[in-house]
Amino acid sequence: LLIAGRLLLTVKMKGLVSFSIFLSLLIFVTPEPQDFAKANSEDVVTLTGSGALASNPGVDVNEEELVNDEGDEAEVEVEEEPQLQLPFRDRSHIEKTLRLHEKTTSDDYSGVLQRLRKIYHNAIRPMEQAYKYNELRQHEITAYPGRSMTSFQDGEIVSKPMILFLGPWSVGKSTMVNYLLGLDENIYQLYTGAEPTTSEFTVLMHGNKVRTVEGIVMAADSARSFSPLEKFGQNFLEKLVGIELPHRLLERVTVVDTPGIIENRKQQERGYPFNDVCQWFIDRADLIFVVFDPTKLDVGLELEMLFRQLKGRESQIRIILNKADNVATQELMRVYGALFWSLAPLINVTEPPRVYVSSFWPYEYQYDTNHNLFLKEEVSLLEDVNQVIENRLENKIAFIRQHAIRVRIHALLVDRYLQTFKDKMTFFSDPELVFNEILDEPDKFYIFKSILAKTNVSKFDLPNPSIYKDFFGINPINSFKLLSAQCSYMGGCLLEKIERIITHELPGLLGALSAGKNPSLSSCDITGCGETPKNRYRKP
Repeated sequence: LLIAGRLLLTVKMKGLVSFSIFLSLLIFVTPEPQDFAKANSEDVVTLTGSGALASNPGVDVNEEELVNDEGDEAEVEVEEEPQLQLPFRDRSHIEKTLRLHEKTTSDDYSGVLQRLRKIYHNAIRPMEQAYKYNELRQHEITAYPGRSMTSFQDGEIVSKPMILFLGPWSVGKSTMVNYLLGLDENIYQLYTGAEPTTSEFTVLMHGNKVRTVEGIVMAADSARSFSPLEKFGQNFLEKLVGIELPHRLLERVTVVDTPGIIENRKQQERGYPFNDVCQWFIDRADLIFVVFDPTKLDVGLELEMLFRQLKGRESQIRIILNKADNVATQELMRVYGALFWSLAPLINVTEPPRVYVSSFWPYEYQYDTNHNLFLKEEVSLLEDVNQVIENRLENKIAFIRQHAIRVRIHALLVDRYLQTFKDKMTFFSDPELVFNEILDEPDKFYIFKSILAKTNVSKFDLPNPSIYKDFFGINPINSFKLLSAQCSYMGGCLLEKIERIITHELPGLLGALSAGKNPSLSSCDITGCGETPKNRYRKP
């Protein structure tokens, strides 16, 4: 076309043809617009492919062909960037095993809780104050292995069972909590990730509405059971957070998610005593889940310290091998054996703890894994949780009785130290030298042996003698009274009251619960539980 136009223009300029003939020849050699567009489209398709057909506005094509081409293009984009969304598993077995559809019977046990509060304030608390049992706080782990407490609060007496999650970082603790409470794909779910994500101690509690409670508020509220946490400092309270949710499971238990254990020096740079805080929660937990995954089976110094804190609590420990569907069945057997090999030196008990093998998250298990085994393991774990819920009152009564036994032993030991000191003192003796000799050689003066001989105390319940050196360093021996002097006409003797609740009242309360009876509070309103009102001025 360009060559023909240029040739015609040259002929015209030389005057060989007239202007009218020039226009006629130019129109003759110029193609129709439809033919030009068709040729242009064929060239574009040849150069750029079918994808340019829809993007070229000058191309007149059929609408159906354009839709098909656009659909093919969309399919290609989906294949290039696939978005995989695993389906969710059925959760009906969780509600069925935990009996979440049943109404709670908390009102039926209010009388028992009120009776426990009366027992504590009338018989145990006065003994704690008289012999300063709370001063043994810094020696709790050394003095009594396992679950121990210095003193109770009313909030701790009526508190719900606590389920505690421990373990290395990024093993699925927060994901497991989200799964049990159904918080997945929820704006209130705990943050999870492959990196260390949880830096706070998160306490999930029941509430009428969803809200977050700051740590300083939880510590200041005496009605809650977390007020003693204030002793760990303000830096820790900033790392403590509570979440209230209207969930049926949280009506019966309290769930605590902890930061993951990091095997490096950063563990010492948290800004608060991490191991002491863990010990506080361990002492109050009814069920402890120690979570591992197949890629984090190594045991370092921090994890070894954790299991040292768990000694005496083997009956509450449950080992969880999480993310089990990420490995094949044969490899899972090797991982299971490697886990026991790593933990064997840390758990010195005859019967090993229960180990659950599954993947505790809401999505379907991986293909070609043992789905039936994982589901049965999950149901067994839920039955353990349900057992704790059903036995919450029995466990609390047994715990208070155990605490009363330890308070009585402490009072008997202080009384024996004081009696021995008074027997050895003469007019010319130096009180400090005499008492230091008694503290350095308690076996020489039969301090502990006399307790075993004269009282119904097991030698396995006696504390370490070395702790009383620090105890009497803070509290002078002369600041205490003998047990025989701790009596009043109206209130009775402290030793008799605490022995009565240990031998009669608390076992009777357990028997009433086992028989399905709801003990009343009628005899506790005036004189305390287990005591009938007496007229002390009436002659016999």
